[in-house]
Amino acid sequence: MRVSLSGLLLTAAGARAARARWHATLPVLVLLVAFGCAGRDHAGHHEHAFKDAERWARAFDDPARDAWQKPDEVIRALALAPDALVADIGSGTGYFAVRLARAVSRGHVYGADVEPDMVRYLAERARREGLTNVTSVQASPSAPGLPRPVDLVLIVNTYHHIAERPSYFDRLRASLRPAARVAIIDFRPDAPVDAPPRQARIPVAVVKEEMGRAGYGLAAEHAFLPYQYFLIFAPR
Repeated sequence: MRVSLSGLLLTAAGARAARARWHATLPVLVLLVAFGCAGRDHAGHHEHAFKDAERWARAFDDPARDAWQKPDEVIRALALAPDALVADIGSGTGYFAVRLARAVSRGHVYGADVEPDMVRYLAERARREGLTNVTSVQASPSAPGLPRPVDLVLIVNTYHHIAERPSYFDRLRASLRPAARVAIIDFRPDAPVDAPPRQARIPVAVVKEEMGRAGYGLAAEHAFLPYQYFLIFAPR
């Protein structure tokens, strides 16, 4: 069944009356935020347009997202050591970053984003939630700006934002520790939702081909997410 995008953006006055409709359309909520509110640059990739982090947090961190994003299952599948160093590239308001921080209680999580307001928000959220093992990092379009090499890079619904991806991931190798992995989660072209537009979705075969050109091999592939593929790569 295809889900309509109309009526998803709520005003404060209409929030209570529209709550039922909001939850009925949650399978496409983050799609609307990530694609309907983003622009294209001349290279054809999407740019962030998320300058009001508090507003986007109501969408990104809505607890009902868990039903299809399955964050706990994703983190279990990553099989992280408690002292692992992790980078969440495109971390936004910290949906995965704060969960990763609790999973690597003796490690550290770097949440990297190109939008300064998201960087500010995650830093404040980490302080508010007492997560001393989270660092919010200002990324650039060409590099995540990680302060030290990591054991895992997680990229959720962000792969399409990256320009010249083979070159980007080739450079990323310098920020990976020995035996590090790169996990990519993004929406399948055949996902039965109205957004993102099909021309913005990147097929699994293209991701594998681009990562291969960047010097990575497929290490694992998980199929438990209903709308997204979940690929794990390792440098060759």
